[in-house]
Amino acid sequence: MDPRLNPYAPGAGTPPPELAGRESVIEKASIALDRIRNGLAARSLMLVGLRGVGKTVLLNRLHNDAEAAGFATVMLEAPERRSLPALLAPALRAAVLKLDRMARGSDLAQRALRGIGGFVQAMKLKYHDIEFGIDLGVEPGLADTGDLDADLIALLRTVGEAARERKTAVALFIDELQYVEEAQLAALISALHRCSQLQLPVTLIGAGLPQLIGQMGKAKSYAERLFEFTTIGRLPDDQARRALIEPATRADATFDDDALREILAQTRGYPYFLQEWGKHSWNCADQSPIRVSDVTDCATVQAIAELDQSFFRVRLDRLTPAERRYMRAMAELGPGPHRSGDIAGMLGREVRTVAPIRSKLIDKGMIYSPAHGDTAFTVPLFDEFMRRIMPGMDA
Repeated sequence: MDPRLNPYAPGAGTPPPELAGRESVIEKASIALDRIRNGLAARSLMLVGLRGVGKTVLLNRLHNDAEAAGFATVMLEAPERRSLPALLAPALRAAVLKLDRMARGSDLAQRALRGIGGFVQAMKLKYHDIEFGIDLGVEPGLADTGDLDADLIALLRTVGEAARERKTAVALFIDELQYVEEAQLAALISALHRCSQLQLPVTLIGAGLPQLIGQMGKAKSYAERLFEFTTIGRLPDDQARRALIEPATRADATFDDDALREILAQTRGYPYFLQEWGKHSWNCADQSPIRVSDVTDCATVQAIAELDQSFFRVRLDRLTPAERRYMRAMAELGPGPHRSGDIAGMLGREVRTVAPIRSKLIDKGMIYSPAHGDTAFTVPLFDEFMRRIMPGMDA
């Protein structure tokens, strides 16, 4: 069929043509934001899940909805080796400028801008990745001590007061939160906790890998009471079918039942993989309906080849030889999770000697620990990829 009309959209954070199975999360976030704007209590929301389940897509959708509803929003991604202050300062400035325009020169908004100015000046001495060419002025004694915990509390409090004056709320949307260092994460949690205690309209909707739950609990013991952790997983069969069928229907095409069953078996309901198989099934089919032979003889081969060269390969290329061997040992045991001792046994090593490798892989976001002593891949189907790319344990 015509690839120019192909409705499927695999990509990093690319919105799918049909955002299936996430309606309850969207409604939950909407209710929480409205409650906070109205001065009522609501916990901040954390979206946690493996790669490829659509966390970024969902976070972008929640951000767009909040912006359309008149909230002052901050949208950013926490990459590795960047400090939280470097990310927050310019984003908060943009949000406060919006508040300032809404209030036509509000004193509180102007004070918040000066607070950001003082925060930037103080943090530059500690976090050298802060680049900020705009002089916002400073207000002596406001968010300028150089202590991240105290300054971030003071800054978000001031921003929250400006938002309350305008009868709105500031919503921070932060992706890849697992990459924020523990001390900086603790400071952010403390600042949000203080805003909650003062009933100020500031909230966080974040997304990250499954280890984020443990990281936040380690950073601040009360994190589990301040945040609502929502697991974003693979889609149940009815929603996975909907993610495939609805875009095709709008493009005047259909799948036969056997084709749908085969795609669901190959993708296991993971949203990113559904888009890949949907795209290749469309391109492989000569005409509608898309048949099971289009999937088995063509689409699956092409989808796996493309995933191996992009989605999977880009993650493998970040690993050292020792880390690759560890991942290959995990793959030999199957999808997981696996006991750390079993993985060490596959390598012919003691657990303590491979523990540093495991820690580095967790830091890189390649694996996580779903329970004490257990290890699992953060990327679905990665075990199959490792067996394809390294056919033997010593490859």
